[in-house]
Order: sequence, then C-alpha cells, then structure tokens
Amino acid sequence: MAEAHQAVAFQFTVTPEGVDFQLSREALKQIYLSGLSSWKKRFARIKNSILTGVYPGTPSGWLAIFATTLGSSLFHVDVSMGLIFRIQRHLPRSCNYCLSPRSKHLLGVVLFSTGAWISGILLCRQTLKLLLSYHGWMFEPHGKTSRSTKIWAAMVKVMSGCNPMLYSFQTSLPKLPVPCVKDTIERYLESVRPLLDADKYDDMEALALDFQLNVAPRLQKYLILKSWWATNYVSDWWEEYIYLRGRSPIMVNSNYYVMDFLYVTPTHNQAARAANAVHSIMLYRRRLDHEDLPPVMALGLVPMCSYQMERMFNTTRIPGEEADYLLHLSDSRHLAVFHKGRFYKLWLYQAGKLLSPRDLEMQFQRILDDPSPPQPNEVRLAALTAGERGPWAEARKKYFSRGKNKASLDCIERAAFFLTLDEDEQGFSPDHEDSLDLYSKSLLHGRCYDRWFDKSFTLVVYRNGKLGANAEHSWADAPIMGHLWEFMLATDEFQLGYCSSGHCHGVPNTDLPMPQRLTWDISEECSQAIELSYRVARTLADDVDFHSFRFTEFGKGRIKKCRTSPDSFIQIALQLAHFRDKGRFCLTYEASMTRLFREGRTETVRSCTSESTAFVRSMSNSKCSPAESLRLFKVAAEKHQNMYRPGHDGVWHRQAPLLPLRGLSLPGGRLALPRQGDAAWGFGHPPHPTGLGRLSLNAQPGAPCDWRPATPRTSSEGC
Repeated sequence: MAEAHQAVAFQFTVTPEGVDFQLSREALKQIYLSGLSSWKKRFARIKNSILTGVYPGTPSGWLAIFATTLGSSLFHVDVSMGLIFRIQRHLPRSCNYCLSPRSKHLLGVVLFSTGAWISGILLCRQTLKLLLSYHGWMFEPHGKTSRSTKIWAAMVKVMSGCNPMLYSFQTSLPKLPVPCVKDTIERYLESVRPLLDADKYDDMEALALDFQLNVAPRLQKYLILKSWWATNYVSDWWEEYIYLRGRSPIMVNSNYYVMDFLYVTPTHNQAARAANAVHSIMLYRRRLDHEDLPPVMALGLVPMCSYQMERMFNTTRIPGEEADYLLHLSDSRHLAVFHKGRFYKLWLYQAGKLLSPRDLEMQFQRILDDPSPPQPNEVRLAALTAGERGPWAEARKKYFSRGKNKASLDCIERAAFFLTLDEDEQGFSPDHEDSLDLYSKSLLHGRCYDRWFDKSFTLVVYRNGKLGANAEHSWADAPIMGHLWEFMLATDEFQLGYCSSGHCHGVPNTDLPMPQRLTWDISEECSQAIELSYRVARTLADDVDFHSFRFTEFGKGRIKKCRTSPDSFIQIALQLAHFRDKGRFCLTYEASMTRLFREGRTETVRSCTSESTAFVRSMSNSKCSPAESLRLFKVAAEKHQNMYRPGHDGVWHRQAPLLPLRGLSLPGGRLALPRQGDAAWGFGHPPHPTGLGRLSLNAQPGAPCDWRPATPRTSSEGC
C-alpha cells in the first residue's frame, strides 16, 4: 500500500564514512499515485459543488446565452435592452486605459450573460420550490389524475432540468412548514381519545387547552423565527434529543439490522463473500463521493432529500458524558475488521486504486488463517459500545485517550466502516423453525462484543457465506441504508460474481502487506469497565423475545385487489392482535418519512384511532355481524390512509412541532418533560429506549403505552 510504503520510502544509515542516504523509487511512486488520487478526489468535489450550486443551470447554458448575446450584437441587435451599455459605463475607470472599446464591449457581454444566467437559475429554483410545495397528487385516486395535477407534473418536469446529480435538488426542496398550535393540539387529542376514559380525557383536554393558550404562543414565535433561517426547524433537535442525548444502550434499542437474500447464497466461501461485499460497498461510496447516484424520485418525478446520505461512510458515534456526537470524515482509506476477538486495520487502496475483490479475498483469508490469540482483555472490548453511554464515555476518556489504545481506537473510529468475520453459521433453513430467529438476533446484537455498534454500520459476514449488517440510527433512517444494501447485493450477485470454485474472479497480488493487527494495553481497571458494559448488554440481549417467520398465505397483491392499502391492513391487524393478547389498546407509533422536505426525516402516525378500535371491538362482539365488521374495517382503513398521506406532506405534524416546543419551554433547552400523563405525551422516539418490538407498560394500570414494531423506543418510565 502507498500508506504502508511511506515508512520505507526514505532510509539512511550512519557509517564511519558518512551518511548513506537511500530512496525507494517504488515507494515514492506509490506515494505519488496516492497523492494524485487524493487531489483528483478534491477537484471532483469542487467541480460537483459548482455544478450542484448552479443547477438547473449548466455551463453550456451560460455559453448559449453568451453566444446569443454576442452574436446579436454583431448584427446590431441589443437583446440586453441597453443593459450592456450601462454595464460598460459603470466599469472602473482603470478599464478605460487598459481595455479597448471592443474589449469593454466583450466584458459587458460576459457580465450581462452571467447575470442573466444566474437570474434564470434563481427563477427556476424558486418556481420549482413552489411547485414542489404542492402535494395534492398524494390524495388523488390511482389512475384518476386531475387536469391540474397533470399540468403541475409537466411544469415540474420542465423545471427539473436534465441529468441531475445526487444533491442537485437540495436548494429547490421546500422547507418543512411549521403547523399552527391549534391544529397540532387537536390532532394530538384525537390520537389519545381512544386510549383514555372520559375523566382522563377531560383532564388531558384541559391540560392541552392550558398549554395552547398560555405557553405555546410564545414558544411558537421562537419556532417560526428558527424556521426562517434554519433549513429544517426540527432536524437538529431531533438528532440531538431523540438520539445523541440518549444514555441507554444503543444496541437493540436504537440500532437496526439488515438481512441477506433469504433463499440465495452466492458462495459459501466467507472470505470471497466478504471481498465482493466490501468491494461493492466501496464502489457505492465512490459513486456517492462523485455524486453520480441519481436522486430518489417519488413517482419518478418528485425529488426527495438526499441529505442523510452524506454521513453513510467514515462516520462514528462518539460517546459523551451528557450527549454523544457524530464524527464524520471526508475520506477514509482503510477498514476495521474483527475476527475471533482480534482487531485489524486493512488498507483498501493500492497506488490510489481500490483493491480488487480477489485481493480483498486474499487479505480476509489471511485474517481468517491468523493463528495468533487475542491480546489480554481484547476479546470483549467492543462491549463498551453495547452498554450504557455514560460509562463508555468515561472509559474512553480515561483509558483510550493516549498511547497505543488511542491509536488503535482511532483506526476503528476513522475507518470507512466496520467488518465482522463471524465464527458462526447463520441463515434461513426450512428444517429449523428457529433459524430466522437466531439469524435476526445475531444481526441485532450478536455476542454483544463482536459488532462495533457506534460505527455508521457494521457489515457481518458469517462462516457459511451469509451476511447482514447492523446500522447505527442517528446519522440516517433505514431507507438510506436500504439504497446501499440493494446496490451491494445486486453488484455482488450480477456484476462481480464468483468462479465455479466459489472464489472471486481474478488473480491476487501476493505482494500486498499483511493486514495490521491493532494493539491494546488494557488494564485490569479498564477490563472491569468492559465487563460491566458486557453484563448490561448481555442482560438486554437475553431479554429480547424475537420470533421471525415466513408468511406465504397471501401478499400485498391480494390486499390491493380488495381495494385496501396494505399498510392500513397490517396496522389494523396489529391492533387486533395486540388487543386480543393484552385486552387493551396502546399509543402506537408508525413512522412516515418527510424527505419531500429539505433535511426531513420522519413524522409520527398514530395508527390506534377511534375507527380502528371500533373495528377491533366489533371482532370481539358476537352480536356484530360480519357485514358490519367489514364496514368498520373499511372506515378504519380509509382513516389510516388519510392520516398517513398528510404525514408525508408535512400536514399531519405531531412530534415535529411538539418536540422543539417542549425543548424551548425548559431552561437551557433540556428535554425534561411534565409528569402529567407521560404516556399520552409520548413521542415516536423518546430518548430513553427499551426493547425492540416489545411492549413497555406504564407503572399505572391502564395507562396507554407506546408500542413500536419497527426500531421502537420507549421511555424508561413508561411509554
């Protein structure tokens, strides 16, 4: 590697005859090529910043305006309507001495063309922003598009330009609107109405009215003021208070996992599968850095925000005493690898070029074949990232802030991502009913010390060739990771492939240096901190009751044939199942993305409605006819669909305005909340989580509980 060869690029020996100075030409060549690659990447970023900054304008567009203006002036036609002449008159006096009249005219044409070009860009952007603020297309039935929506779609198509880059639409996306307090309170009360009896609801209504009249108006002004200058009035607080200020373990509670193909395993060679996967992921990172990825478009027309993709790689969550923070680097050229309790640093580039899959396979095989044992207390080191955040922050500051521990920790935290070469075999097996359960739990928490839960994501490759990933949640939501995963699986299977023996294609470069073992100096006191975090994480992992199974009776196609939204069907089915199991309803959270707005993340949809509870109760009432239950189901499904759509378009705000309002109402912005009706004041993602997909009931019997089937988080006090 160029980086590895730097140590031997210059050598000198002191002898009685003098100093013998030697240069390694090969090492200098490697350093030169590596530096050249870095400069190319910098220039590419500058170029992309310029192209994104002027979109939907293009350099060819400026050239066309300049040529038209200059050509018309040659035929004595002034398309500038006198502006070029005025520009020449207001040029500095020094130009009269150093420029000829023709040069002054040419300079005036250049300035006018540039001004017209920039004005056109700004006009197109503002027009597109206004067009993208319209979300009426969401509420129209499929196949029955109105004329106004067709006209709107045509205008969006025209204003969107051609060949957009990943971040081209960022400045054209509308801001997340601040809803009025009255609407927010009304929607909140509507969401808790089916969960409270008459007396409790009256008390909650009085509290909400008092908040609306006495507290909210002043806070709303601050919120509106922030929305004027911030790109998103809630995203920074959302990231800080919902994720980074959480002191509970992020393993299980916040991190989520991604699975491999269920029925297909391209190769059973662990090193080969890891090599193709890593190479595919790095190809995706290259496209991400070059902004070659097309922006995600709803219906192929409406752009979605790409902001969350910026921190996919080279990112680590760093623990703090009161709040964590995200460390993001512009580039990283190595990978951190874990195998059998040992940590390695693996360079991904040679002479500025990404290692081929066959080279990576050879390097991973070297790690798998390494017979050296783990260093003292090294095996469970990563358990620090699985336990409570406070003790991890304290241990990091005390034991990993200097010497070899700091150097090794920096290698992990500054890696592109983390790779675990797992010793187990996982995957779906029809002969073993619990195979999916074990596979899921392995990806969710593993052994509690074989994943680095602070990294943006940990790629896990099992001994039988199956793979998966465990992703940290604060830097982005799951769909962002889904884009990477789809690209990786498709590239691995359909582009890179494997030879008949299961190895990667190509011939390895045997001159590559061995992967570098990371060294540690872990004292007994530090070992005790590691063991404490491990026990906390192990208790949490053992408390996860997880069952995953295949459902093959029917799919979304049959649900759609019944003219019902699959999402509504599933959400109402969950309500029915929960009521039959627990005999009560709970405050249910479903995420609705808000990426139609700049830097949008998610919004809460409360799927436990009065309509859905009426249907559920009818299913338990023997006096209710099937026809009546069907009618109630259709009403509940329509209600849910009408709630979910506004969640996308920024109308159905619940957690977005309430979270900053609650933060603003407290000294120092601390998120300490009123005790009245904690359950009813619950957000989609409170900062104190418990188990995944589980129910956490409030200490008070009958209090509504926040139930979250998808990466849920509930407060330690209750819901």
